[in-house]
Amino acid sequence: MAKVLVVGGAGYIGAHVCKALAARGDEPIVFDNLSSGHAHAVKWGPLVEGDIRSATDLDRAFDAHRPDAVMHFAANIEVGDGERAPLLFWDNNVAGVVTLLGAMERAGVNPFVFSSTCAVYGDPAVVPITESERCEPVSVYGRTKRAVEELLRAVARVGGVRYAALRYFNAAGASPDGEIGEEHDPETHLIPNALRAAAGFGGAMKLFGTDYDTRDGTCIRDYVHVLDLADAHLRALDKLLDGKREIIANLGTGEGASVLEVLQAVEMITGRAVPYEIHPRRTGDAPVLSADTAHARAVLGFSPRRSDIKTIIDDAWRFHRRAWGMDRA
Repeated sequence: MAKVLVVGGAGYIGAHVCKALAARGDEPIVFDNLSSGHAHAVKWGPLVEGDIRSATDLDRAFDAHRPDAVMHFAANIEVGDGERAPLLFWDNNVAGVVTLLGAMERAGVNPFVFSSTCAVYGDPAVVPITESERCEPVSVYGRTKRAVEELLRAVARVGGVRYAALRYFNAAGASPDGEIGEEHDPETHLIPNALRAAAGFGGAMKLFGTDYDTRDGTCIRDYVHVLDLADAHLRALDKLLDGKREIIANLGTGEGASVLEVLQAVEMITGRAVPYEIHPRRTGDAPVLSADTAHARAVLGFSPRRSDIKTIIDDAWRFHRRAWGMDRA
């Protein structure tokens, strides 16, 4: 049994990773300031309330629980917020990791699984995207994640950390039993917003751009089920605990669904129309983003099992119906 400090473990992906850790007999210890995570999503181990930027808070957690490894999910993620408040993003996303790595060093903890993002690539020249693609992020969010990857590489060179940087594409879906799911506030992701619109909450959703050079004019994205992401994290953790020094891997499916295809799937699964309003393109939205997953298969044995778009939406709909009280109506 491994004890794992899950920083940001009260959030969407972190909570699913905690559930997966506990299911196989590991002990997740959640460290979270609950600024965007939820205490009710901490179900499989203790919660230590603290801030990643506080060395005192982190030392307290390491001293009390003596973890064998650390997983990181405690980042600000909304791209628009990063453009409006870059100091906040750099402070939390980068300075926070510097503070965390210092606490790990003091505690003698080495394995570190980092939640990175496909946003480190910016607007790629070729899709599907391989890990060798040049990293030229175009957003503050992507730049902060890229900066942490560079930091980890530098610290690893002097033996200070063994790390995995997992570059997610579009995380989506929910626990199939409806226990936990996506609860961002405000919610900016397509699938939960489409489900909300279909359920009649909040009016029509916004569809940004119908004039892209794609099969139906809308953006195409590579959606990966949150349970498949959790599985990849456990695989990466095991590799690091066995002594592997560095892993950089895309986590996606190699396929993609357009915005209109997602809306059509939502309508099919819910049996409800999705009202939407067409708005101009957003700056920085690439027409197509999808992952080349060959490296993740080779290094981690990663093979998504729930990441077809219908399963993703079906699981998300089950969670949201429960969360919104629709099953009691």
